[in-house]
Amino acid sequence: MLKIFERLVSGLKKTRRGLSSGLKRVFTGNEIDDDFYDELEEVLIMADLGVETTENIIEDLKVKENELKIKKPADLQQVLIDTVKAQMDTDEEAYSFENKVSVVLVIGVNGVGKTTTIGKLAAQYRSAGKKVIIAAADTFRAAATEQLAEWAKRSGADLIAGQEGSDPAAVVFDAVNAAKARKADILICDTAGRLHNKKNLMEELRKISRVIDREFPEAARENLIVLDGTTGQNAVVQAKQFNDIMDITGIIITKLDGTAKGGIAIAVQAELGVPVKYIGVGEHIEDLQKFDKDSFVDALFMDEEEEEAAE
Repeated sequence: MLKIFERLVSGLKKTRRGLSSGLKRVFTGNEIDDDFYDELEEVLIMADLGVETTENIIEDLKVKENELKIKKPADLQQVLIDTVKAQMDTDEEAYSFENKVSVVLVIGVNGVGKTTTIGKLAAQYRSAGKKVIIAAADTFRAAATEQLAEWAKRSGADLIAGQEGSDPAAVVFDAVNAAKARKADILICDTAGRLHNKKNLMEELRKISRVIDREFPEAARENLIVLDGTTGQNAVVQAKQFNDIMDITGIIITKLDGTAKGGIAIAVQAELGVPVKYIGVGEHIEDLQKFDKDSFVDALFMDEEEEEAAE
């Protein structure tokens, strides 16, 4: 567990450096007044927590300041951390699908790291002893199928693929039947991500979803969207657009190690009401981590001394 937290601390370094200097300035002040809250709001928005989420956090802080009769900014810092954590409640059943026969449909725009994420998930599930099948249903990108084939080979998962340009729903149909025949534990389905061609993409995803519902109703269903953490608030916009197409049950945020906008993990969950389930904080398989709100927020808000101790 410690090694996982160390990776998280290291991966969030860019976001934390920008956030901690701002927080240090705000919380070393002498009084809690309008200027204090204005400065705090600016710091949180700069870390990409988003305007809406930041406003909710500030309002909660003001209430708790009065309730707890807090007078000094320094005494409000832990209250801020607890308030941020409260924005990110994840259901206890968030990962129950991993222990059932399940179909995991992975969506997201091209370029967010979707295919690599599927490969890492497959490798992790295989390491846990699961029988995994991957459906290469992004038939518009030959590179995606080739990449998944390499991941399948490395992890020991089975791959079901079609010809380039073939019907993605037909690939999923074949994969569902293979999953049932081979008694697979988890079927992971890749999908195309051409959001600029939204109408066609919407119909394609709905068609895939209908195939899964019709052919494999007994399987647990998980719809995961992959978002690129470096895109900040654009990731929230993408998530909302895809959520209009289908019911997203979980969020995966990649590339958090390469951005100062790590607060997006807080913003997207708070605004959509959909839990972040995995985060990517590096290139290695183990750098795709299950999301733990306490560890994430603690890693995000720790000071320099705590960072040195953690590393």
